[in-house]
This record gives sequence, structure tokens and C-alpha cells, in this order.
Amino acid sequence: MELHNLKSTEGSRHNKKRLGRGSSSGTGKTSGRGQKGQKARSGGGTRPGFEGGQTPIYRRIPKFGFTNINTKKYTILNLDQIEKMGISEINHETLIDKKIISSKKNLIKILGNGNITKKINLKVNKISGSAAEKIKKAGGTIVVINEKVEK
Repeated sequence: MELHNLKSTEGSRHNKKRLGRGSSSGTGKTSGRGQKGQKARSGGGTRPGFEGGQTPIYRRIPKFGFTNINTKKYTILNLDQIEKMGISEINHETLIDKKIISSKKNLIKILGNGNITKKINLKVNKISGSAAEKIKKAGGTIVVINEKVEK
């Protein structure tokens, strides 16, 4: 299909409105603009986004995003990383000693990427289902700490 092959269908073409050509035309006298007012004047009307003097939405909304103060940032550890560390116990104290986290306020989450062969004891804030399954198969224990209590 190309533009020169298109055929107009019935009702797709309209005659241009002829304004100000007598009262019987339907658009005589005021030419469809009504009586007086800003929109009746030549060059009248408002710019796009004008809200009648109210501060427009493009000035009310923030321009550069924001930082949510309630976000929780987790330090993520995968099972293959834990395997490489060679630790039998993972908690805040051991991770601070290894310089993986900086304080007890940091939150820890364990993910199930990789495999674990030895028995490991975990005391963390969150753990994925696949990681928990793999650790239990290896004979390890898991304790999930409530974040509010720890802080």
C-alpha cells in the first residue's frame, strides 16, 4: 500500500467550514467563537499547560526524582561466595571481621547462586528459597533475624 494508491471512502473527506458567511450558514456573525472572552479574540486562547492561574502540573511535580528514606539496602551474598570464604558460620560479626559489611545495622541477604558442600550455620536478615533448600541439604542451620529487633 502506498499513498498514491489510497482511495477515499465515503465520509472520509469533509468540506472546509466557511466562517462568517451569514446567519443561515450556522457559522455566521461570531464564526463559532461564541460571545466575547479570551477565546473569541484574534490570537486569543492560552498556552498549552495553562491551568487558569493555578500553578500548573509541570511546575508542581519534582524535576529530578527523590531518594526514599525508607529503602532497605541488603548486602547480597551468594552460596558460591560463602563456599570460597571457608567460614562455617555466617552472621554480622563474622562478616564485619571479613570486611564484607561495615556495621551491625547492615542487612544481609543470601541468594542461591552456586552450590554449598559443607555444613554452615546462618544468622541473616533474609534468605531465598533455593538457598535455604541447598543449605538444609548440606546439613546447615538457618536463623532469620527480624530487622527491627536487630537495629
